[in-house]
Amino acid sequence: MILEDESIVQNETFDLGVAVALENDRLATAVIVGANKKSWPEFVKIYDETIAATRSGRVDAMNAPVVITSLGAFGVKAGAPIVVPPSVGTLFVGTAHRELIPNGKKNETAEVITLSLTFDHRVVNGAAAANFVHEIKQHIESFKIPAGGTRAVASH
Repeated sequence: MILEDESIVQNETFDLGVAVALENDRLATAVIVGANKKSWPEFVKIYDETIAATRSGRVDAMNAPVVITSLGAFGVKAGAPIVVPPSVGTLFVGTAHRELIPNGKKNETAEVITLSLTFDHRVVNGAAAANFVHEIKQHIESFKIPAGGTRAVASH
Protein backbone atom coordinates (compact mmCIF):
# COMPACT_ATOMS: atom_id res chain seq x y z
CA MET A 1 0.00 0.00 0.00
CA ILE A 2 1.11 3.56 -0.56
CA LEU A 3 0.79 5.77 2.48
CA GLU A 4 0.24 9.53 2.53
CA ASP A 5 3.97 10.17 2.96
CA GLU A 6 4.56 8.15 -0.28
CA SER A 7 6.19 5.26 1.62
CA ILE A 8 5.35 1.74 0.45
CA VAL A 9 4.25 -0.89 2.96
CA GLN A 10 4.44 -4.62 2.24
CA ASN A 11 2.79 -6.97 4.72
CA GLU A 12 3.06 -10.73 5.25
CA THR A 13 -0.71 -11.04 5.28
CA PHE A 14 -2.81 -9.92 2.34
CA ASP A 15 -5.95 -7.92 2.99
CA LEU A 16 -8.40 -8.09 0.09
CA GLY A 17 -10.85 -5.29 -0.61
CA VAL A 18 -14.22 -5.84 -2.27
CA ALA A 19 -16.12 -2.85 -3.66
CA VAL A 20 -19.67 -2.80 -2.26
CA ALA A 21 -22.50 -0.71 -3.70
CA LEU A 22 -24.51 1.20 -1.11
CA GLU A 23 -27.70 3.24 -1.35
CA ASN A 24 -27.67 6.65 -3.06
CA ASP A 25 -24.87 5.67 -5.50
CA ARG A 26 -22.29 5.39 -2.76
CA LEU A 27 -19.48 2.83 -2.63
CA ALA A 28 -17.58 1.32 0.26
CA THR A 29 -14.77 -1.20 0.47
CA ALA A 30 -15.31 -4.35 2.49
CA VAL A 31 -11.92 -5.67 3.62
CA ILE A 32 -11.20 -9.33 4.27
CA VAL A 33 -8.25 -9.05 6.64
CA GLY A 34 -5.58 -11.72 6.15
CA ALA A 35 -7.41 -13.21 3.15
CA ASN A 36 -4.33 -15.22 2.13
CA LYS A 37 -4.27 -17.02 5.49
CA LYS A 38 -7.91 -18.21 5.43
CA SER A 39 -9.18 -21.65 4.51
CA TRP A 40 -11.96 -21.64 1.90
CA PRO A 41 -14.78 -22.15 4.47
CA GLU A 42 -13.31 -19.39 6.68
CA PHE A 43 -12.97 -17.05 3.70
CA VAL A 44 -16.59 -17.58 2.58
CA LYS A 45 -17.91 -17.01 6.11
CA ILE A 46 -15.84 -13.85 6.67
CA TYR A 47 -16.64 -12.59 3.16
CA ASP A 48 -20.39 -12.87 3.78
CA GLU A 49 -20.12 -11.26 7.23
CA THR A 50 -17.90 -8.43 5.99
CA ILE A 51 -20.11 -7.63 2.99
CA ALA A 52 -23.21 -7.57 5.24
CA ALA A 53 -21.47 -5.40 7.85
CA THR A 54 -20.25 -2.99 5.17
CA ARG A 55 -23.72 -2.68 3.62
CA SER A 56 -25.25 -1.95 7.02
CA GLY A 57 -22.60 0.63 7.92
CA ARG A 58 -21.23 -1.36 10.86
CA VAL A 59 -17.63 -1.32 9.61
CA ASP A 60 -15.10 1.48 9.96
CA ALA A 61 -13.31 2.52 6.78
CA MET A 62 -10.36 0.28 5.99
CA ASN A 63 -7.85 0.04 3.18
CA ALA A 64 -6.59 -2.93 1.18
CA PRO A 65 -3.70 -3.20 -1.29
CA VAL A 66 -5.94 -4.71 -3.97
CA VAL A 67 -9.66 -4.12 -4.43
CA ILE A 68 -11.95 -6.32 -6.52
CA THR A 69 -14.85 -4.66 -8.29
CA SER A 70 -17.52 -6.08 -10.57
CA LEU A 71 -20.56 -4.87 -12.43
CA GLY A 72 -21.46 -8.46 -13.26
CA ALA A 73 -24.84 -8.13 -11.57
CA PHE A 74 -25.67 -5.58 -14.28
CA GLY A 75 -24.42 -7.76 -17.15
CA VAL A 76 -21.28 -5.69 -17.74
CA LYS A 77 -18.60 -7.81 -19.42
CA ALA A 78 -15.62 -5.44 -19.24
CA GLY A 79 -14.54 -2.29 -17.50
CA ALA A 80 -11.54 -0.06 -16.82
CA PRO A 81 -11.12 0.28 -13.06
CA ILE A 82 -9.18 3.05 -11.36
CA VAL A 83 -6.83 2.71 -8.41
CA VAL A 84 -7.95 4.59 -5.33
CA PRO A 85 -4.93 5.24 -3.07
CA PRO A 86 -3.63 3.90 -0.79
CA SER A 87 -4.49 0.73 -2.74
CA VAL A 88 -2.03 -0.27 -5.45
CA GLY A 89 -4.38 -2.20 -7.72
CA THR A 90 -8.01 -2.67 -8.68
CA LEU A 91 -9.21 -5.84 -10.41
CA PHE A 92 -12.41 -5.61 -12.44
CA VAL A 93 -14.27 -8.91 -12.89
CA GLY A 94 -16.80 -8.93 -15.73
CA THR A 95 -20.02 -10.91 -15.81
CA ALA A 96 -19.81 -14.56 -16.79
CA HIS A 97 -20.95 -15.06 -20.37
CA ARG A 98 -20.73 -17.66 -23.13
CA GLU A 99 -18.20 -17.12 -25.88
CA LEU A 100 -17.17 -19.02 -29.00
CA ILE A 101 -13.77 -20.66 -28.49
CA PRO A 102 -11.84 -21.88 -31.56
CA ASN A 103 -10.67 -25.45 -31.00
CA GLY A 104 -8.97 -26.73 -34.13
CA LYS A 105 -11.59 -27.70 -36.70
CA LYS A 106 -14.38 -27.68 -34.13
CA ASN A 107 -15.52 -24.52 -32.37
CA GLU A 108 -16.93 -24.77 -28.87
CA THR A 109 -18.60 -22.37 -26.50
CA ALA A 110 -17.37 -21.82 -22.98
CA GLU A 111 -18.38 -19.69 -20.05
CA VAL A 112 -15.81 -16.91 -19.65
CA ILE A 113 -15.20 -13.74 -17.66
CA THR A 114 -13.05 -10.72 -18.39
CA LEU A 115 -10.42 -9.63 -15.88
CA SER A 116 -8.98 -6.12 -16.07
CA LEU A 117 -6.27 -4.97 -13.66
CA THR A 118 -5.25 -1.36 -13.14
CA PHE A 119 -2.20 -0.90 -10.95
CA ASP A 120 0.20 1.73 -9.64
CA HIS A 121 3.51 1.50 -11.53
CA ARG A 122 5.33 3.06 -8.57
CA VAL A 123 4.77 -0.20 -6.71
CA VAL A 124 4.19 -2.93 -9.31
CA ASN A 125 5.82 -3.36 -12.71
CA GLY A 126 3.87 -4.57 -15.73
CA ALA A 127 5.43 -8.05 -15.77
CA ALA A 128 4.53 -8.67 -12.13
CA ALA A 129 0.98 -7.41 -12.71
CA ALA A 130 0.58 -9.66 -15.76
CA ASN A 131 1.83 -12.62 -13.72
CA PHE A 132 -0.67 -11.78 -10.96
CA VAL A 133 -3.60 -11.79 -13.43
CA HIS A 134 -2.28 -14.99 -15.04
CA GLU A 135 -2.22 -16.71 -11.63
CA ILE A 136 -5.79 -15.57 -10.95
CA LYS A 137 -6.82 -16.93 -14.36
CA GLN A 138 -5.23 -20.29 -13.59
CA HIS A 139 -6.96 -20.49 -10.20
CA ILE A 140 -10.33 -19.64 -11.73
CA GLU A 141 -9.92 -22.22 -14.51
CA SER A 142 -8.98 -24.97 -12.05
CA PHE A 143 -11.36 -24.01 -9.21
CA LYS A 144 -13.41 -26.74 -7.61
CA ILE A 145 -15.82 -26.13 -4.75
CA PRO A 146 -14.22 -27.86 -1.74
CA ALA A 147 -15.75 -30.98 -0.25
CA GLY A 148 -18.37 -30.24 2.35
CA GLY A 149 -20.66 -28.34 0.02
CA THR A 150 -19.45 -24.85 0.87
CA ARG A 151 -20.77 -22.64 -1.89
CA ALA A 152 -18.69 -20.48 -4.14
CA VAL A 153 -18.68 -16.77 -3.35
CA ALA A 154 -21.53 -14.99 -5.13
CA SER A 155 -20.71 -11.79 -6.99
CA HIS A 156 -21.59 -8.55 -5.24
